[in-house]
Amino acid sequence: MYATAEGTARYVDRRPEYRGAGFYRTVFDLRVSSLGIGTYLGAADEAADRAYTEALIAAGEGGINFFDCAINYRNQRSERSIGAALKQLQRDEIVVATKAGFLTPGAVPESLRAEDVVGGMHSMAPDFLEDQIERSRANLGVDTIDIFYLHNPETQLGFRAPAEFEEGIARAFARLERLVEQRKIRWYGAATWDGFRKKGALSLPRLAAIAAKEGGEDHHFRFIQLPFNLGMVEAFVDRPDNVLTSAGPLGIAVVASATLLQTRVLAQMPAAVSELLPGLASDAQRAIQFTRSTPGIAVALVGMGRREHVVENLGIAPVPPAGREEYLRLYR
Repeated sequence: MYATAEGTARYVDRRPEYRGAGFYRTVFDLRVSSLGIGTYLGAADEAADRAYTEALIAAGEGGINFFDCAINYRNQRSERSIGAALKQLQRDEIVVATKAGFLTPGAVPESLRAEDVVGGMHSMAPDFLEDQIERSRANLGVDTIDIFYLHNPETQLGFRAPAEFEEGIARAFARLERLVEQRKIRWYGAATWDGFRKKGALSLPRLAAIAAKEGGEDHHFRFIQLPFNLGMVEAFVDRPDNVLTSAGPLGIAVVASATLLQTRVLAQMPAAVSELLPGLASDAQRAIQFTRSTPGIAVALVGMGRREHVVENLGIAPVPPAGREEYLRLYR
């Protein structure tokens, strides 16, 4: 089972007040909340596990149906917290994304070869990725992972020549296409930090071309994740071509991470944001509204490790995002 068009549509139909305010978007055949719950931070202990599980259940019951994690987040414990929450929710209504690439203690296969690891920390060898996906499926308790990301593939560029890097990407994509055929994942992509922000790192058109070569025109490289917030707007303002402009024509959905940058963006809140994004109760809500109003961004992720964080952040749900003209005024 995985997130389905019918399941996510049913999920949205139960929340007409949010649907009418533009809180949900259509991404391929799914209806997804424009606010997603992230699970990166927190201690690797049972207290944090319980708090995350409660937060995830509150999110799923409250209107958020986009869950994000990675196998290395809290040493697999975030995936397991999502797995525990999914037992209390309808699986076909929830979109689940995870990532792999960094070596995680307790999850490194003995078969991983030294030459397939860079910096003692990162690999995108096909066998390694398949092993990580199997572990993630078990942690999450799902048959199919909706979105699987290569985690910070730009890490490899510090150790590999560009041609060698592209060969590695091609091998990884070929294996991921096979895993789609086996219904272990539905889509795949790249979750980055510097990859689409720093000049000369990753080229989205080039990655899409490699995916098309390995998987045909109906390839499944359909998602990217990158940081976007009040202090990190490169994906929107870079010219002549920016990532948000190029992703749509390539058939790739963009998910924003670091929406609050661990609350650091709240200290950078311009007065214009409060004026142009009305109807919100806090700077945290305004920062989320800024990111999810950005043209080209489908989902804004916010780390929410406690139930009260979910309740607070859902305050944006009944407030429509800014229109394009309103949003562009924030840059003037």
